[in-house]
Amino acid sequence: MEPLKILIIDDEAPARDILSHYLKNEEGFTLAGECSDGFAGLKAIREIKPDILLLDIQMPRLTGFEMLEVMDENPVIIFTTAYDQYALKAFELNAADYLLKPFTAERLSAALQKARLKCEAGRQDGGTPSAVIEKRPAGAPSLTRVVVRKGTAINIIPVDEIRYIEAQDDYVMVYYRGGKALKQQRMKFYEESLPDGKFARIHRSHIVSIGEIARLEPYGKENYVAVLKGGERLPVSRAGYRYLREELSF
Repeated sequence: MEPLKILIIDDEAPARDILSHYLKNEEGFTLAGECSDGFAGLKAIREIKPDILLLDIQMPRLTGFEMLEVMDENPVIIFTTAYDQYALKAFELNAADYLLKPFTAERLSAALQKARLKCEAGRQDGGTPSAVIEKRPAGAPSLTRVVVRKGTAINIIPVDEIRYIEAQDDYVMVYYRGGKALKQQRMKFYEESLPDGKFARIHRSHIVSIGEIARLEPYGKENYVAVLKGGERLPVSRAGYRYLREELSF
């Protein structure tokens, strides 16, 4: 049987060195590469197509969580991190394991055996990495940016630049000041994750930045539309209308 390919993605060189050292004693696995940031990691994943990721979470430029949001591939994931456990719990359904730094060679070995089982099972129980992002951990801070893929390019959109979000089946279209981008997530995630008081879900298919709303207009009997500063006209549900009128005094 071919050894399982492992890719290490961690911004700290000592952490990569320790993992590389530990892996020398593991049979049935081969270290296929190392990356020091998320952008390099995404490129390596496309090229190497690893079976297993040893993935840090807190990295500059692109975090481990943001990488998962834009990955098309589906390697088995082992988090290697000092990140708070409340956030890690949200990823247990997809990750084979998570290792809180510092950890021993024995702890890594046990995690690799879990990852091997997931690989042999065809990863059918894990779902795609992006699906895990739907499981927002309780107490997690509000989003400050959204990471999207356009072709092979990765764009980072600050939340302050988002104008509105539109549901499109299992995807959303994010309209922002520089254009628009399709993302494989659902509206509920953004409803729960965007900063309170700055965005409102005005309809089952639309979340809008409050600052983008120019006015509300009647549309038919007991129906309304929100007219945005850019001229777009978005439907407003009864619940959305009550919220805008009662909470935001529109």
